[in-house]
Amino acid sequence: MSRQKAAGKFLQTLAGTRFPTPPIWLMRQAGRYLPEYRAVRATTKSFLEFCYTPDKAIEVTLQPIQRFGFDAAIIFSDILVVPDALGQKVWFEEGEGPKLEALTDPSQFGRLSRARIGDHLAPVYEAIRQTRAALPSETALLGFAGAPFTLACYMIEGSGSKDFAKVKKWAYAHPESFGLLIDLLVEAVVDHLAYQVEAGVDAVQLFDSWAGVLPEEQLFHWSLDPMMRIAKGLRERHPDVPIIAFPRAVGPAMLMYRRPDTFSALSIDTGIGAHWAAKELQPHICLQGNLDPIMLVAGGQAMEREATRILDKLGHGSFVFNLGHGVVPQTPPENVARLVEIVRNWKPGA
Repeated sequence: MSRQKAAGKFLQTLAGTRFPTPPIWLMRQAGRYLPEYRAVRATTKSFLEFCYTPDKAIEVTLQPIQRFGFDAAIIFSDILVVPDALGQKVWFEEGEGPKLEALTDPSQFGRLSRARIGDHLAPVYEAIRQTRAALPSETALLGFAGAPFTLACYMIEGSGSKDFAKVKKWAYAHPESFGLLIDLLVEAVVDHLAYQVEAGVDAVQLFDSWAGVLPEEQLFHWSLDPMMRIAKGLRERHPDVPIIAFPRAVGPAMLMYRRPDTFSALSIDTGIGAHWAAKELQPHICLQGNLDPIMLVAGGQAMEREATRILDKLGHGSFVFNLGHGVVPQTPPENVARLVEIVRNWKPGA
């Protein structure tokens, strides 16, 4: 209860409380759509250097809170700091996104070690400590990590992919060695999340961004089960930490993730219907989502209608307003301000 009281409406909502208007934060709320973010980013040579420079990470984490007054901040970092900390070469190409020195053989696993995580990611944890101290007490601070399957996708493909054929072929044809990589990533993510909690985050989110490329049986084995193991491992160290699961693009298989004994909330993507989610998911678990990020770009009456429709469907239960994925760079900041106003002024049945 002390954790919930310390950071206000957001954490109380994750614990099952329904407020007259839901809390709101947005995935990628610290990002390129904000001119103040771009100004800070221009002062660093590389994206990873940006993530590992505490004063800059703190500044851009706080920017959307100062501008929009969201109910939660999310520490500025990246899911690929985990493979980087394990010892895999990671870099970011301007205009292309992340690049990794791809794993092609299980013999390469020996070069990866979770013993590096605490020291290598110390700047991230320092940014968390200082950000928590700088935030208003009622504003929650979120930590996060990529789920093992999504991290494995990047580590084996060497970048993003249209079909993730390399990683799926490895998982299907050589499940034993693929399982060794997943096991290592489960342990590494538990470490990373635990260090974030110890540094001061109030809750954490697990992003399984590429879960939707898997068929249902494989989805359980390579997405849900590792996420459940992470939740169990983290709660062994920090029993009261709320965990939000975000398995993107899994459709009705989201029912498998409806486990309130494991997760505090499910973040739903744009492809999940709000009416279906209200009926099938929300009676069992807090939901977060799910405005289309392009609707936020469009703004105007279309955004107002869609945001209100989502609120009307999901705002009567335990619910955190968010997007179905992250804010995109071309988003006008004034549309974000308007969205916050819509959510704050929504009235049930109005």
